Amino acid sequence: MKKILLAVVLGVTVVAVAQDTAQPAQGQSGAPAQGQAQGPVIKDPAEYNAYVAAVQQKDPSAKISGLEAFTTQYPNSVMKNQALELLMGAYQQTNNSKKTMETAAKVVAGNPCNMRALALLAFYNRMLAQNGDPSANLADGKKYAEQGQGCWPKITDPEVTKMKSQMDQIFGSAIGIADYQAKDYPGAATALKPVVDANPTDFSVVYPLALAYLNQAPPDYQNGIWFAARAAAVAPAQNQAGIEKYARSQYIKFHAGDDGWAELLAAAKANGQQMPIKPAPTPAEQAHDMVVKTPADKMDFAQWEFVLTNGSQEDQNAVWNTIKGKAVQMNGTVISTTPDEFMIAGSSDDIDAKKADITLKFVDKVPVKMIPKDGASFDFQGEPASYTPNPFMMVMEKGTMLRAKPAATAPTHKAPVHKKPAAQ
Repeated sequence: MKKILLAVVLGVTVVAVAQDTAQPAQGQSGAPAQGQAQGPVIKDPAEYNAYVAAVQQKDPSAKISGLEAFTTQYPNSVMKNQALELLMGAYQQTNNSKKTMETAAKVVAGNPCNMRALALLAFYNRMLAQNGDPSANLADGKKYAEQGQGCWPKITDPEVTKMKSQMDQIFGSAIGIADYQAKDYPGAATALKPVVDANPTDFSVVYPLALAYLNQAPPDYQNGIWFAARAAAVAPAQNQAGIEKYARSQYIKFHAGDDGWAELLAAAKANGQQMPIKPAPTPAEQAHDMVVKTPADKMDFAQWEFVLTNGSQEDQNAVWNTIKGKAVQMNGTVISTTPDEFMIAGSSDDIDAKKADITLKFVDKVPVKMIPKDGASFDFQGEPASYTPNPFMMVMEKGTMLRAKPAATAPTHKAPVHKKPAAQ
């Protein structure tokens, strides 16, 4: 935003020069010279001399002293507004933000559509607040920015209207940062996007724009990740690694992998065209990918459960028709028991949740002394007979308790316990 602030400084300087060279008439005659437009008239010679002496000072500090004395001694002067605007510019030249803001507020009180004062108030309140200065207020910055936006139809001064684009960026950034602090994330994104488009290397607005997208409900990952990557590229050196790590984590969260991340980051660092990001595969797509890559009789139980829960009917049939009625030997955790059937957790997710996903039915009742305790790890054999997809439950019949490893020639399949794949 430095170039925008510079434009405002130059704009104030233009006014100062114009007013220095077009001093008010001293009202001894009360009439303008021939061909001269009627301007403000100071009737009191002492007041006139005090004003001219102040505005002719070349040193900013001397000009400040003269203008402060003039506005104090002549609070009702016809040149009060002009004097305050010149004083505002002089304070800005000396980098006195507090006094610049105080004086700008006085300028706006006298002229509610003084665009330079409104732009300075919006800018300083936003920038100083972002830097933790307690003298600034984001809500005030937004108020002055919205006031400035509303004044444009009334502005006819060509020196001001030619700066409209730059001032609108100041107003937009003040509104956007204030909205972000107030957790109005869609509003913040709407206000900040044009500012960032015009100032793609300004970290103070690029990173808040990224966060505004990512904090929406639901998050706008396409825009949020891109601008987070841009923020990493333009951040201060000490912040770049942390922001890049954050942007990458959001990419993986959305895409379900980091493939393509390096290319996107490179484009962002080069300020290239925004790259689209492919979303993570849906659960149905993940299930289909499992079916394509792994034969059903080579899958583990967690993969069966995932496909039978999330897959298309065709993919469910491909798995179920392969395993139905086939003896399966596996390990699980006992959730509850009766002599006729055991409720078992077969995937590690359901083991952790202590939730049964297998009903193991026995042909004969299991002797009480052989029934394992709830929570015990348990080797067993059964034949898949039916299932319900949601909540998932597989019924296995012809249950058998295993006490030793099966013989090498046994025509059975041992499905190891794995976690279920993550459903995006």
